[in-house]
Amino acid sequence: MSVRTQSSEQPAEAVHRAGFACFVGRPNAGKSTLTNALVGQKVAITSNRPQTTRHTVRGIVHRPEAQLILVDTPGLHKPRTLLGERLNDVVRTTWAEVDAIGFCIPADQKIGPGDRFIAKELAGIKKTPKVAIVTKTDLVDGKALAEQLIAVDLLGKELGITWAEIVPVSATANQQVDLLADLLVPLMPEGPALYPEGDLTDEPELVMVAELIREAALEGVRDELPHSIAVVVEEMLPREDRPADKPLLDIHANLYIERTSQKGIVIGPKGKRLKDVGIKSRKQIEALLGTPVFLDLHVKVAKDWQRDPKQLRKLGF
Repeated sequence: MSVRTQSSEQPAEAVHRAGFACFVGRPNAGKSTLTNALVGQKVAITSNRPQTTRHTVRGIVHRPEAQLILVDTPGLHKPRTLLGERLNDVVRTTWAEVDAIGFCIPADQKIGPGDRFIAKELAGIKKTPKVAIVTKTDLVDGKALAEQLIAVDLLGKELGITWAEIVPVSATANQQVDLLADLLVPLMPEGPALYPEGDLTDEPELVMVAELIREAALEGVRDELPHSIAVVVEEMLPREDRPADKPLLDIHANLYIERTSQKGIVIGPKGKRLKDVGIKSRKQIEALLGTPVFLDLHVKVAKDWQRDPKQLRKLGF
């Protein structure tokens, strides 16, 4: 069993690599936290409540020699509902399309039926290299960690999985996170960067959140303003200093209209309509993201935006 605990010098080579890696594991195995630690910014929604990741979120790690695109899937689990089955389908489809799979197993919990269920599924995917990642190492002592690493190695042998690497990491304590990136990069195919420098995520959630707000805003005013509302989510960040069991996501969004005269229509008498838009869309956003949300909405005028290419680009069209 080869467990990686520090980076060995890679031979200098000029090739650039770019590809997709995904983290799998049962719900709450630390996948989103690890994505955020690797990217260096919060891109996936993390929560101590299992099943908060509903959609694939990509985090992008930029390096001079490589670009690593991390796909964070919902936790695979034994489905009890149609949504659960669909989420599992999303996971399997993702696995078939990535260049490497990181299987996250928490250091502080014995390997259980949930881990075994996923490992069996992984064993059926032959061609994709698999890295076993023992997460949350800051929660255990050296002896418990060693036992877990051996258990992971044995799980692979038992199911016929050859781990490309076995890596212990702590995302919260930032231990071995860079090493993990070092080990994933060589598994990526050679090729140019797939995303522009500076992009950290292609964040489909932002688009969906904007759509929900726009839908709610148009509800009562469709006849008066059929297409004149555009919504841009300016910021979506977990609020700092919240207890782990009470996360709150702050979302700041602007509703753009074309003319000053439309402002009153969207805001409504004494701000009632805008308040209703906030209440209605917040409920839907919370259902989509699986986490409580504080929604801050502002109405702004972007003159004749539908006919102005520069404004259209700014508003995401």
